[in-house]
Amino acid sequence: MPDHLHEEKTARHLDRLSEALDSGVKSQVKQLLNSLNGAEIGDLLESLPQARRQTVWNFVKVDLDADVLLEVNDEVRAGLIADTSPDDLVQAMGDLDIDDLADILNDLPDTVVTEVLRAMDRQDRERLAQVMSYPEDSAGGLMNPDVVTVRPDVSLEVVLRYLRVRGELPEVFDQLFVVNRSGRYLGQLKLSDVLTKDPASHVSDLVDSSTDPIRVDMPARQVAIEFEHNDLVSAPVTDSNGLLLGRITIDDVVDVIREEGDHMVLTAAGLDEEDDMFGPIVQSARKRWVWLGVNLITTLMAAAVLYAFQPTLDQLVELAVLFPVVMSMGGIAGTQTLTLMVRGMATGQVSARNSMAILRKELAVGVLNGIVFSIIISVIAYFWYGNPGLGFVMAVAIIINLIVGALAGALIPVILKRMSIDPALAGGVVLTTVTDVIGIFAFVGLASYLLLAN
Repeated sequence: MPDHLHEEKTARHLDRLSEALDSGVKSQVKQLLNSLNGAEIGDLLESLPQARRQTVWNFVKVDLDADVLLEVNDEVRAGLIADTSPDDLVQAMGDLDIDDLADILNDLPDTVVTEVLRAMDRQDRERLAQVMSYPEDSAGGLMNPDVVTVRPDVSLEVVLRYLRVRGELPEVFDQLFVVNRSGRYLGQLKLSDVLTKDPASHVSDLVDSSTDPIRVDMPARQVAIEFEHNDLVSAPVTDSNGLLLGRITIDDVVDVIREEGDHMVLTAAGLDEEDDMFGPIVQSARKRWVWLGVNLITTLMAAAVLYAFQPTLDQLVELAVLFPVVMSMGGIAGTQTLTLMVRGMATGQVSARNSMAILRKELAVGVLNGIVFSIIISVIAYFWYGNPGLGFVMAVAIIINLIVGALAGALIPVILKRMSIDPALAGGVVLTTVTDVIGIFAFVGLASYLLLAN
């Protein structure tokens, strides 16, 4: 569903829910919630102030609790879990797949975890422990160990009988995985082939080994790229020896893509995607102090450079009016390049092999844009103040800062990543500092030398 349609749908649900809550008619609230799935209810709960959130949560059916808890962010989830009885939590967790349970188990109270584990058979406990042994943002953390496997030497008729005897099949089931007696992955058998091909055909005649399995230690971000490039609905996960461990399905990958998008947007503003939008005021303020403090330091650095040119500003008041233009143009140009680089690094499109080519291209773009906009701005400056020298200084400063902005936007993400710092988080602040300082030096410094020296 396109983003704008999803937003409109959530807004409609929120309006209907608010009207039902305002009217005090409980049946209307229950009717609306019963018509929604876990993800839709999760969106609504995140959109409600805490008092109303608690009221709505009490109306959600217990069998939907786990689905809702999986969809909301960590901070909201913690509040909902605290407001849910242990018995209800144990009942809700019983319907979750192993991979989903692994995502939420550490957030549950110890007493609930004990009861959930006690209710599982030994095989499921071992599978759960296996999934939880891998990092959450890896293929192992995403995979579900519940897979359907067949041997290559059996016929499709045998496979069909096996599926009937097995009864319940995993969700998002589009293929079976072919393994040898040791459990080593050999390929995939499409469910459509099982249903449509000659029952006497052997699995070995139909097995598809053209798509490589996903390694268990592959980062979740790369898993999403593999699904995109190969148009996958599900994919096998293997260890370094080729043994089949589980499978990843498209619904898990969609969650990864959404989380990556939220991360890039919110961290650029110094926010955490797991924060509660309606969390306590003091707590929310404290979480923003670090980012605001860093920004204060960087702006003070720019102010210190400007202070050094105070005599120039006293004599040429026009500079105080025009230098924000220089800094802003450089900042925007740098942000455009920075955004492209961060996105390219996130999708694996930027590497050591092509980074120099990207740098050359962005520098060329910076030069071209610098020339174009320097002419426009210098003409405007000349007509404002009737000073051709000021227009020339403005033009040169714009060219310099747009080039510096492009250069900084290309290099800063690479440098930050080598320092193990998230470019999406720190890149914007560093970039702004660089373009502001260089912009002041270029504009006010040139004005001091060319306009006042004479």
